[in-house]
Amino acid sequence: MMISQTSCFWEERLKNYNKTKADKIPTMTKVCPEMHEKKVCEAVVVVEAISADVSFASNQFPSYKLGPDDQIVDEPKENEKHPSVKDVVDKETGDLSDQHKRLSVRDLACKFDKNLAAAAKLVDEAKLSEVTSLEGHVMLKKLRDALESMRGRMDGRNKEAVEKAISMVEALAVKLTQHEGGFIQEKAEVKKLASFLKQASEDAKKLVNQERSFACAEIESAKTLVMRLGGAFEEQEISSKASRAQGPNVEKLVEEVQEARRIKRMHRPTKVMGMQHELRDLKSQIQEKSAYSIKLQREIAIIKRAEGSKTCPYVLDGAQSLGSCLKIRASSDSNASDISKCSFQWYRAASESSRREAISGANQSVYAPEPYDVGRVIQADILCNGQKFTVTTEGPINTASGLQSRVESLMRKSNSEFTVVISQMNGQDHVSRSHVFTVGKARVKLSRGWITKAREIYSNSMQLCGVRGNANAPAKALFWQPRKGLSFLLTFESEQERNAAIVLSRKYAYDCNVSIT
Repeated sequence: MMISQTSCFWEERLKNYNKTKADKIPTMTKVCPEMHEKKVCEAVVVVEAISADVSFASNQFPSYKLGPDDQIVDEPKENEKHPSVKDVVDKETGDLSDQHKRLSVRDLACKFDKNLAAAAKLVDEAKLSEVTSLEGHVMLKKLRDALESMRGRMDGRNKEAVEKAISMVEALAVKLTQHEGGFIQEKAEVKKLASFLKQASEDAKKLVNQERSFACAEIESAKTLVMRLGGAFEEQEISSKASRAQGPNVEKLVEEVQEARRIKRMHRPTKVMGMQHELRDLKSQIQEKSAYSIKLQREIAIIKRAEGSKTCPYVLDGAQSLGSCLKIRASSDSNASDISKCSFQWYRAASESSRREAISGANQSVYAPEPYDVGRVIQADILCNGQKFTVTTEGPINTASGLQSRVESLMRKSNSEFTVVISQMNGQDHVSRSHVFTVGKARVKLSRGWITKAREIYSNSMQLCGVRGNANAPAKALFWQPRKGLSFLLTFESEQERNAAIVLSRKYAYDCNVSIT
């Protein structure tokens, strides 16, 4: 039969060239009716015209089945269960992604190198597949040409069989082209994976080198630390040996120190107690002497005041407290000159026997104490007809009740406002309505509504104090000179408001490093 002879021919050709390929090139097996021996020989002669450089992947024809429209259908092979190259690559990529987090840098680099080699091998196999596919196309073309030449020489059933064989060859060519397209796609994916694995391998090598350098640095630092610790241990051992050698002397010194401390503890309490008793005795003696001294000073002041009252024709009237007014008048049982013809000067002092401080501008017969006079003695010198007399308060000036709490409440505000009336302006009597006197932390202002009479920051040229001249209500009056050439005599609603304004202004001026009088 022709088919059996053709099969023997292909087997003989395969044995002559001894070549095997990875890709399987499908061949055709067709059962045809018997033909004349002469025609068979002619067919054999035609087949022998195929080029000798054609090779096949297997040494036998595979089995095929004809489907609808003469399509060739491969019969499944039971023994062939190997996965495709794409499945293998996908599986390896998934395994690498899963193990990436738990692999070390060195293991990851080795894994990338192995997969890179596998990818290169796959590329080589793809190249071999291309060569095999090309040879398959050449073989199918030559087989089709041979069948075309046979069809022209045959007739009847043999011609129909040859035409069916030609259609099967064409179907095989189409299927081979499809397989080739799949191979090309797999080749592109393999190349992409190979480039990715190559880049990953290089990155892994860089990481390995970096980690190696870090490890070397840590090893060097650990070696240095070990050497230092070794030196410290050696020094400690040497010092311990020296201390053991000097052990008896050290123990003796320790015993002496402990004995000295014991003796010191025994004597210290007695000495401290003696000093405490001496201090108590000294304090009691000082208190007794100070009380006796105060008593003597009071007696001397009473005697001097009694002697002065006999010789001084003037007396000092008024309560000796803040908010009152002190006034000098002639004694009723003396022939004193008219007080209007006398000159006056007021002083403040810590005590009657201490150094006096002249009060600037206080040269009238009336003086209203201000907050600066609290705790001090007020004196006044009277010069009349060439004679000088001195009057003194019986004790220091006392503070006014409620002034401290009023000042504390006003200091919580940024600005404190007081209602005043301008009694004098630049030494001249002035009749006006009520104004607002504002004492701030940086400046003082006198205004009425939107009109500002004067506004000035704290300076050494400013003067703000109690009234020093004639006034209707000296205890409520305040003298304010913001700058040279401008002065006001202001009358407040109460003595407490006037004293609070003086205390606040001097407090804020002191905070600005300015001293006003």
